[in-house]
Parts: sequence; structure tokens; C-alpha cells
Amino acid sequence: MIRFILVWPVAAVYFILSLPLLPIVLLLRKKYPVTVLWLQRMVQLTLRAICRVAGCKVKTIGYENIPDDTPVLYAANHLSVFDVLLCYGQMKQRGVFVAKKNLEWIPFLSWSMKVLRCPFLDRENMRQGVATIKECAEMMKNENISIFIFPEGTRNKTGDPLQMNPFHDGSLQPAKLTKCPIIPVCILNTDAIFEQHKYFVYSQPVIIEYGKPIYWDELSKEDRKHLGQYTQGVIRGMIEKNQGLLEEMKEKKSA
Repeated sequence: MIRFILVWPVAAVYFILSLPLLPIVLLLRKKYPVTVLWLQRMVQLTLRAICRVAGCKVKTIGYENIPDDTPVLYAANHLSVFDVLLCYGQMKQRGVFVAKKNLEWIPFLSWSMKVLRCPFLDRENMRQGVATIKECAEMMKNENISIFIFPEGTRNKTGDPLQMNPFHDGSLQPAKLTKCPIIPVCILNTDAIFEQHKYFVYSQPVIIEYGKPIYWDELSKEDRKHLGQYTQGVIRGMIEKNQGLLEEMKEKKSA
């Protein structure tokens, strides 16, 4: 309970400090794109502080697999709202998350997301969804902005990280259109921080692994045709590999 309460003051400090900055960044971002990066760093510091207060014990693996010289398309399994907090806090390039359309109407939160240029995806509107995916490709190609997306489209609520929802091929199209690499991301145990406890926050061990880059033009014709299924298979293998490590981390925590 105490962790849940402490998270809110950290978020409140960010909103108080950022509100006067948002219109300034909005006015300057075209001429001075670095202002958006400054805002991103501020958001990242806030998210790291929230995760620290929440007691997240994060084991990060494969961070060196993320290229420094090109934008990438991060594709991850999705278990918790904490997936965004943890992964965006670790993003080293200028980058954005693809967000659900309904987040666009949340005050304060949506303002920061819009200034950072996070695309909002309406999965119920195919035409709008295609336009959003093309927008992501343009951001990657023309502005060197990395994109983080959850190809499942929604959280896996089964309690079993291997029971993922199908990965949508369309969500990975920016990699095909730009020839930028896909970075498969395995996330483990974030749902144990929040969702499994009726929305109280508990300190938990978490594993985040960044896999080796996947290049669309290096895949077989069959894997290109089923890119979502292929990428999900890579992440499933990472989950299976890391489950033993997660159990060790849990035992160490309880000892």
C-alpha cells in the first residue's frame, strides 16, 4: 500500500515541472529537435524514479544488442503498465511508444505524449491504423526516431507469459518499409508488481532482455510473410530461457 501511495507524488512533481515546458517544447521542436530529446530525458528520469519507489528489481540483459547508429523498432510482449515505465526509461535513442487511442483523452499524460510525438493507434479503425503505421515508418526513416510497440495489441492477462496474444504482422511493417532492425524484447514478471495484486504496488524482480536485431531483408520468404509469428517465436524462446533465472531472483528476494 505504501509504495502505491509514494508513486503518485513522484508523478505529480513531473507534471508540475513539465506543464510550463510543454508549450515551449511544442513551439521549438521543429527548429530545435533537441528540445524533444531533453523532454524525453526528463520523462525517463521520472519513470526511473517511479520504478525505484515501486521497488522494481530489474535485471537487464542484451542492452548491447541495440544499435547506436540507426533507429530501431522495439517489439515486446506485454504484461503490465509497468512495461512502458521500465522500457521507456531505458531507451537510449530518441524514441516513442505506440499508444492505444483511448490514452489520447487522458489529461496531462496525453499532453506529454503528444509533444513527444507518440503515435496513437486505433486498432478498431483499419484505415487509421494503417496511417499510424506509415507515420511510424516516416518517423524512423526521416527523423531517426525509434519506435516501441507491443504487437499483441493488449496486455496478456493470463498470468502465464508464454500465453501471448498473436502478434499482428501489420504492427511490424515499419521495419519492412524502412529496413531498420527489429529488436525483440522479452519482459518477465512486471504483472507481479501491480496487476496481480488488485492494483497495489509490490516490490518484485523483473527481467528485461533485448534480443539480437532482426533484419527483414535477411529473413526467408516464409518468415517475411509471417513476421509477427516469427518475432513472437524469438521472444517466446527468450522467455523460456529466462524463467529459471527469474525463479532464482525470486528465491534470493525471499531468502
